Parts: sequence; structure tokens; C-alpha cells
Amino acid sequence: MEETPNSQNPEQGQEPSLQPIVDLGSSLIQSKRGTIYVLTIVGQIEGHQLLPASSKTTKYEHVLPLLATVEESDQIDGLLVLLNTVGGDIEAGLAIAELIASMTKPTVSLVLGGGHSIGVPLAVSAKKSFIAPSAAMTIHPVRLNGLVIGVPQTFYYFERIQERIIQFVTANSTVKREDFTKLMLQTGELVADVGSVIYGEEAVQLGLIDRIGGLGDALTCLHGQILAQKGNGEGER
Repeated sequence: MEETPNSQNPEQGQEPSLQPIVDLGSSLIQSKRGTIYVLTIVGQIEGHQLLPASSKTTKYEHVLPLLATVEESDQIDGLLVLLNTVGGDIEAGLAIAELIASMTKPTVSLVLGGGHSIGVPLAVSAKKSFIAPSAAMTIHPVRLNGLVIGVPQTFYYFERIQERIIQFVTANSTVKREDFTKLMLQTGELVADVGSVIYGEEAVQLGLIDRIGGLGDALTCLHGQILAQKGNGEGER
């Protein structure tokens, strides 16, 4: 049986268990300033189909109930999302991103290493986003592995999915739609693909990510949101 954030009740005086870290890549940070739930999204986002055992994955069926528990728990003050993902299943990634974006509790994301493909919506879903200077983000059009039926309806379906991603990213960041679309469709930069790779400072200049920073910066921002919410009922946006 998987442990949930409520299984680590700070009022019970129990030492945090390592089991959630092993099973779900999650943990609790408890201090005088508040209790923060840390969720890591790494490797490939696994969707409706199981990936090979040799692949490092984040399973959306684990993450969704965890996020719901964090939102509802009276013992947790905020959420820190650590990202190092190559992307993965579009619908699974968007489901996680939509859930984070709809949370009322303080949320901060930090891109470490990479936030590629569907990792881009995940990175911008928090109320404040950070990126390490050396971290990268790959922006490219929607692709599909396997058999594709070559009819106009297929390409129209791709366009609609791509539009969902563009709308989400532009609604949850300050990047301009035309700039994001240009990066997505750029040719000549990637050897075997269409799209762009941007790094920390460039992501901030474009308005895709809010700030350059590391773990300390992300935690400071999150504690600021928590303090603001406790003071006036609203988090920092």
C-alpha cells in the first residue's frame, strides 16, 4: 500500500519515512516556517501504456492522487515540484500540469537538468517557476510513435493537441504566443527534429520561466507564498 502525505503527520512526532522517496520520489520538509511536500518528476512521463522496466518513469496514476491529497491536507502548506524530465505522454503530462495549476495552495517548480517536451507545461504550471542556469528545455511540435493513418483528420487532431499545449503554456507564463510557436516550429537547430532547445537565462528572458535560481531560491519563494497566504488568504502569483 502506498503512503500518502498524511501518513507523515508532523503532529505525531514521527520521523519521515524513506518509503515515499523510494516508491514515489516524494518527501516532506517540516520546519518552523511550514510543511512542504516535495514531488519529483523525472525520466519519462508514463501514460496509459507501461514503459519498459529499464526506463526511468513518473507514473501519472501515482502523481494525481498525491496532488489531490496535498491540496486537501491541513498539515501541508505548500508544494515544491522538482523537474528533470525528457517528456512523455501528452495527456498524462497535461493532466498533471492542469492539476498543479488548479491548486489553491502555494506551489513552486524548479527545472533541474531538463524540462523537455511535455515537461514545459509542467514547469509553468506552478505559481512561480525557477530554472537552474544549466538546465535545458526542448520545445517542439506534437509527435506520435507507431502507426499513423495518413488522412487529414489525423493532422487536424495533432493541431488540436498542439493548440491545447500552446494555450496552457501561454496562460501560465508570460511568454508570447508567437515566440513560443516560432520556437516550436523552428528548423535547422535540431539535427533530427523540428523545434528548439533553450537554456536557463533564455527561458527567463522569453517569459517562459519566472526566475533563474536553485533549491534555496525556490524554497525561499515558496515560504514567502505560504506566509502571504497565511496572512491574507492569498498566495503570491
